[in-house]
Amino acid sequence: MTTPAERRRHGRAARDRVSRSAHGRWIPAADRPDPVEVLVRQGEDRVARLLPIRYGRMADTPFAYLRGAAAVMAADLGAVPDTGLTVQLCGDAHLVNFGLFASPERALLFDVNDFDETHPGPFEWDVKRLAASIAVAARDHGQDEDRAHRAARAAVEGYATAMRRLAGLGELDVWYSRIDAGDLLAPLRKPRQRKQAEADLAQARRRTSLHAFGKLTEERDGQRRIISAPPLIEPLKKNELRDVGRVFSDYRATLAEDRRVLLDRYRFVDAAMKVVGVGSVGTRCYIVLLEGRDTRDPLFLQLKEAGRSVLEDHLPPTRVDAEVSVHHGGRRVVTGQHLMQAAGDIFLGWTTGPAGRHFYGRQLRDMKGSVQVADLAPSGLRAYADLCGRTLARAHARTGDRLAIAGYLGGADTFAEAIADFAVRYADQTALDHAELVAAIDAGRITATPGV
Repeated sequence: MTTPAERRRHGRAARDRVSRSAHGRWIPAADRPDPVEVLVRQGEDRVARLLPIRYGRMADTPFAYLRGAAAVMAADLGAVPDTGLTVQLCGDAHLVNFGLFASPERALLFDVNDFDETHPGPFEWDVKRLAASIAVAARDHGQDEDRAHRAARAAVEGYATAMRRLAGLGELDVWYSRIDAGDLLAPLRKPRQRKQAEADLAQARRRTSLHAFGKLTEERDGQRRIISAPPLIEPLKKNELRDVGRVFSDYRATLAEDRRVLLDRYRFVDAAMKVVGVGSVGTRCYIVLLEGRDTRDPLFLQLKEAGRSVLEDHLPPTRVDAEVSVHHGGRRVVTGQHLMQAAGDIFLGWTTGPAGRHFYGRQLRDMKGSVQVADLAPSGLRAYADLCGRTLARAHARTGDRLAIAGYLGGADTFAEAIADFAVRYADQTALDHAELVAAIDAGRITATPGV
């Protein structure tokens, strides 16, 4: 077993592979794929009639584009040398994929909350995507390049500070480390910002299955059913309901025994297909309504398709660890979430559906919420970026060699400055790519449905 000093030296040695300052460069590769073609290829196995919604949402702003273009950025990150310091990556660590949710003990936590693209890979890929998303979001909200740079740097400084602290802790202390919702309030000094954050927390606490029940169901033929609101929520035909029922049964078998006992106290009532997110639009996603003690005791679950991670094509086979189950998309997502989050959804499970498609299941709403980034002033965005950076470091410290990463980062600000430089340069690239998408829509190359 290597000593802490040896692990730190291993991290410092990775600077010979990629210096910290080298991360600041961004020059598109000569053979960089056409970003629109990357998106089109990604949509080939999705529900075709929903893809115009995806493109319409992505065309809204450069930040909306970035949210949906994880595959494009994965190709860009895969084209440059990396540190070789492997962690379990979120794979899509943009600013909006951090948020609030309830722990099994009903505490409100802040953490990474999207794992559709999770996969083992070099730690800096997540850091770069987070920093780039902050720079793009800052520009979308009218901030100049200097403020965008400072906000991106705040995230990386938060990451580095947290990683150095975690490197000094024992294994259980790292594993049990968590960020409570109250940490959102701590850095906010201005009354308006604090009031908005408190409102976000209150809204998250209201977002439960009972809240969803009131919004997503209606009385039909004397029974409660999921509303029909095409194309965003669509009822299922009888044969489709049977298929979802079988998927649900297989999903149940992947839960821990105590969770199966709890789930068995509910009965299946209805299911529907639902459009979710930006980048996920077109994947098969179902919401399932269950009923417990009575109609006032609902449970909403989500069964979402999980394909290959966008990172897989850009990582060498030697990076694939059989223990994280990358060969089943649903199990990959569930395992990645268990590894990275401080506390997991009690109904997190996976299954294989019709045509061999992979799915994972979780609660649709369990006090889930997010900060309204558009409402943040420059100082608020920097504080929130710092929190996201610290949160990402905690997730990486659970799954990678935190001492090696801390050794690589060192005590200087070289890495933070370089990643912030990269972030504003990649924000320029994102603006160009977004313009290409809009041009492709205007030219009729792809079809988009705006405002849905």
